[in-house]
Amino acid sequence: MRQNLAARIGVWSAHHRKTAVIGWLLFVVLAAALGGASGLVEMSDSENGAGDSAKAEKILDDAGIDDPAGELVMVSSPAAGGWRTAADDLTKAVRGTGETGPIAPPLASEDGKDALIRFEMKGDSKTAPDRVQPVLDAVRDTGDAHRDVRIYQFGQASSGKWLNDLLADDFRRAEFTAVPLALGILLVAFGAVVAALLPVGLALTACMAAFGLLSLASHQLHLFQTTYSVMFLMGLAVGVDYCLFYLRRERDERAAGRDAETALRIAAATSGRAVLVSGVTVMVAMAGMFLSGLMIFKGFALATIMVVFIAMLGSVTVLPALLAWLGDRIDAGRVPFLNRRKKKGTRESGALAGALLGPVLARPKLFAVASAAVLVALAAPALGMKTESLGMEKQFGSEASLTVAYRHITEAFPGGPAPARVVVKADDIESEGVRKALAEFGGTGAGGAASVTVHAARNVAEIEVPLPGNGSDERSKAALSELRDKRLPAAFAGTGAEVHVTGDLAGSVDFNDQLKRGIVPVFAFITAVTFLLMLFCFRSYVIALTSILLNLLSVVAAYGVMVAVFQHGWGADLLGTEKVGAIESWMPLFVLVVLFGLSMDYHVFVVSRIREARDRGLDTPSAIRQGIRRTAGAVTGAAAIMVAVFAVFGTLSMQDMQQMGVGLAVAVLLDATLVRMVLLPSVMTLLGERNWRTPKALRWLPELEHGDVEEDTQGIAGGAGPSPLGARHAAPVRTR
Repeated sequence: MRQNLAARIGVWSAHHRKTAVIGWLLFVVLAAALGGASGLVEMSDSENGAGDSAKAEKILDDAGIDDPAGELVMVSSPAAGGWRTAADDLTKAVRGTGETGPIAPPLASEDGKDALIRFEMKGDSKTAPDRVQPVLDAVRDTGDAHRDVRIYQFGQASSGKWLNDLLADDFRRAEFTAVPLALGILLVAFGAVVAALLPVGLALTACMAAFGLLSLASHQLHLFQTTYSVMFLMGLAVGVDYCLFYLRRERDERAAGRDAETALRIAAATSGRAVLVSGVTVMVAMAGMFLSGLMIFKGFALATIMVVFIAMLGSVTVLPALLAWLGDRIDAGRVPFLNRRKKKGTRESGALAGALLGPVLARPKLFAVASAAVLVALAAPALGMKTESLGMEKQFGSEASLTVAYRHITEAFPGGPAPARVVVKADDIESEGVRKALAEFGGTGAGGAASVTVHAARNVAEIEVPLPGNGSDERSKAALSELRDKRLPAAFAGTGAEVHVTGDLAGSVDFNDQLKRGIVPVFAFITAVTFLLMLFCFRSYVIALTSILLNLLSVVAAYGVMVAVFQHGWGADLLGTEKVGAIESWMPLFVLVVLFGLSMDYHVFVVSRIREARDRGLDTPSAIRQGIRRTAGAVTGAAAIMVAVFAVFGTLSMQDMQQMGVGLAVAVLLDATLVRMVLLPSVMTLLGERNWRTPKALRWLPELEHGDVEEDTQGIAGGAGPSPLGARHAAPVRTR
């Protein structure tokens, strides 16, 4: 009998165990070593931005202008002028580090109780966070010596170091928490140490190889600093899931009385094929992020495609080789009382799923309406979703040390930490018209004194314009709009100069605008491609359409929960987070793409098993019952691992990581329970034979087999048991 691609790969790997295993290890070691040697290249500000602000940053990059990393230190005292001694000592201590340029005299606040000390770090601004520690120590020591004042520091170097340390700590915490959680869940699922270690080991080696290859690729496509975290999250989740699906099927076949070789062939032909289909679907969905127009999403797309491909490759190659080598030793290290292996011939699993499925199949219309209503109710808050690039306080929490410093400095000296930066480029920056415009514009900004820096040799000028408000509120946004739409055009009209505005707020506004434009083509791409893949896989437009609709319900329900928790604050305290009033601007698009891809893991696995039973001659309700029951254990275990991994990210420090973790965890939980166990079987039951109908216009599509070996008919028609490997199927029943 002709075997499908997954079966051929699995058989080859089982017969060439050493080649498959050693080849995999060499690949992982080589990729990790080359990536470690090359290092990761992060994207520049111009590459990370969009619109007008990105153009401004590009002008500065092209001109080779690297503004030194600026630092602000505010000394606050209870009485006016009480800061003078501490400010003098702090200036001397900071100057003594040798890491700073000239230090400006302290600038007093209006009430005289606060003083702002401004200075710049020497050297390249990109490496300033690595060299700022002596300055931080000097500021801290001064504060310890002057208990009568409070000292707050904020700047490019200090915030960069704080953020780098935070990300490193969070990543270590995620890694050391997610991996033991996955191991524990697998131990419960399989009841054996070796069976639990195998998927985690393969997932981690896939992540190692992907890390290395991503570092190499970053020299061509520069990456955002959180891309590694996203890759690890996806790699661990899908890597473990793919192995779990494969391994669970092999063990089920062994429990049904198959010999080791036959069980492995069946697992390769069925679960292996489902892994290939779902892996390709995930990768194609992730490719949609290339259409967003933003480099951060292109990096996310590259990272997730790479790690999913490597995890998929390992699942269909090295896993069969290891299973063939281990044989029954896969059950070594059995844990007492956990998931004891079934006796031969007892094939059915998922008794609990079967009990829940009975009422669903008996009253499908009721359960379809009820489950859809629950998902719609969860999705309702998403109608009021507000997105923005979260500022300092919202991103790191109101009590974070950097947030506290930023807030106090902003209150005492509005616009200081995050001014708008106007970049002016002209053929002759010293021409009379441009000089006059700069002189007129460089007077007083809406939030305080504006400063002008002219780079005559490069024909570029910079103007720092303080903005009123806290740098992200409506006052700041209104001032930015006035600056862009009125003040700059009026000042530079007729000069021929190219004028653009950048800065934290400008970058956030431009990024958000680009995301709103980019989400439409991304959504159109992933829905169209998912439809075509499902159509090709199952030769049914009904299955393809229901796949998309069910995925969309999961996504909008996740949106609703994210808005309820993080925008409105419902239950935020229970999750250890805060109400921030908005969703991170890149989150809706990212969650849409990731969930569309990940939902196909379960969908392809479950529907393939249903179609497999249907092709053996069962009617649709019986096929649904058997397919759901026999995949219940694997889907439950896979979902538990994904939910656990994503939930770990929901406990990290940064708000965007929390939103991503909670959103994905909730969506996967809903998808694997309410959608796959209630909505999917009820909808398929209502559709009946229409699930498998192929229009005449589509009968040219190849007819893919959903099983490799005829299964035992025990419990179906009283058959005698399993057929030998390679026996011809009875003609499958298909409805056109």
